[in-house]
Amino acid sequence: MEIGDLHGVHESSVSRSVHRTIRAINNVLDIKFNPDANKVRMQDFYKIAEFPCVIGAIDGTLIPIKRPPADEEVAYVCRKGFHAINVQAVCDANLRFINTVIRWPGSCHDSMIFSNSSLGQYLELGNVDGWLLGDSGYPCRPWILTPLLNPESKSEVKYNSAHCKTRNTIERAFGVLKSRFRCLHKSTGCLQFSPEKCNAVIMAAFKLHNFCKDNNLPDPPMIMSETDNSTDYSVDTDLADGVSIRRELIAKRFS
Repeated sequence: MEIGDLHGVHESSVSRSVHRTIRAINNVLDIKFNPDANKVRMQDFYKIAEFPCVIGAIDGTLIPIKRPPADEEVAYVCRKGFHAINVQAVCDANLRFINTVIRWPGSCHDSMIFSNSSLGQYLELGNVDGWLLGDSGYPCRPWILTPLLNPESKSEVKYNSAHCKTRNTIERAFGVLKSRFRCLHKSTGCLQFSPEKCNAVIMAAFKLHNFCKDNNLPDPPMIMSETDNSTDYSVDTDLADGVSIRRELIAKRFS
């Protein structure tokens, strides 16, 4: 490790210190979805493109890791062809993360991660009067609205435009995160730890990102964006309840 070489410290000592620090960060800092803040989040998101009742923008991002052991390797090969952790995150309009799921291998689909998450199950119970905005990697449901794949009317085009501008917050949040912690960016290589330790490193980075936001630290210069977050696939499991909510919203607010 460069740090060890620079200070004359053995690599194993540096590694132990790094992981102790990561554990301490994860024990002290927290990321928690607070329903009491939904009204403020809706107001903040509405200012972007007048899309109503948005409580968060959701997406997955691929964090590259080194090749796992042979018996685990295939699960970590993502759709882009490299080994990765597929991280699900929800952010607010200020690019602050309000929910994260950091434990699934890169081969796992975004919609599967969401449906198995505590937030997804909480929203499915109808506990929140609002919705997340997701891309076409998610099914359209009453609690997660997605874009129309083939908008035809002016109202549908307006809906898609407002949806895109509002949901873009999660892409920007990932961009700031990876610019601040470049070890998460594919252009710098990959995390050189076991999947379990990679999960802890990634979680610490998300928590420190929020810490920087909470303390009004300036965002770092953006490095070249990745294509890993782009959705080159879609799901065909839009259900009638979600489609009905989306159709009603378009008719009432985007006509």
